[in-house]
Amino acid sequence: MAAVMKTPSVPALERGLRILECIAASKTGLTFSQIAKGMSIPKSSIHSLLITFEREGYLHRSELTGRYICGLKLVHIANSAVEGVALLERAGNLLRALANRTGLTVHMGMWERNEVAFIAKVDPFSHHKVATWVGKRIDFHCTSLGKCLVAYLPEAELDRLIQECGLLRHNENTIASGVKLRQELAKVRKSGYAIDDEEEEIGIRCIGTPVFGANGAVLAAISISGSLDQLDHSNYLALSNRLKETAAGLSAQFSHGKNQQLTKYSA
Repeated sequence: MAAVMKTPSVPALERGLRILECIAASKTGLTFSQIAKGMSIPKSSIHSLLITFEREGYLHRSELTGRYICGLKLVHIANSAVEGVALLERAGNLLRALANRTGLTVHMGMWERNEVAFIAKVDPFSHHKVATWVGKRIDFHCTSLGKCLVAYLPEAELDRLIQECGLLRHNENTIASGVKLRQELAKVRKSGYAIDDEEEEIGIRCIGTPVFGANGAVLAAISISGSLDQLDHSNYLALSNRLKETAAGLSAQFSHGKNQQLTKYSA
């Protein structure tokens, strides 16, 4: 069997990142000569990359010393990453408490390139676990997380998603009609939670609820997943109320942050 070729990296980007890392590691910044001395990169390429970074705000060159230091954009990115990790670390405690209280697997998902991406997963202490992972992508129309994330979109945006992505039928329970999907999303907005009743995977049910930010927009969604015995019609309301309590706590956490950029986190 032929070996699978890996996608090659972009040499210019690799060089640029090496330059940024080199400058970031210095305490007082570096001159062009100092940068070129420590790099096996043509000086013309270094010059072009430095000019580009400076123009875009990722580096700043002192007119007095000629040294390059990290610009405000890099500082902003670094702060965003630190705050995002801190927020999700705090979120992890709430998600873990929810998993332990319900005995169900808890997921947090975000909207990314027309799909739902898992950014957190917490398994309960019990042996009942769901075969998912952080980074997994799922469809929006047949999952509780997805329904929560698209339920509050403008009608035109929802139309675009349905047209571009389609409504793939996973099994006989999957909603594959735009009319039925819109009816389902209206229920989500009214009740505050969504249900995946074996729509993606036979034998698995999920309940999800949205997490809102300070501006009222949906930032993410959380869900609980389990078997048909664990999630039945008799306990939907009680479990959805616990979900909403956790979502309210998460909304408070994210609303108090200076930014609302979430990063992938394995709880």
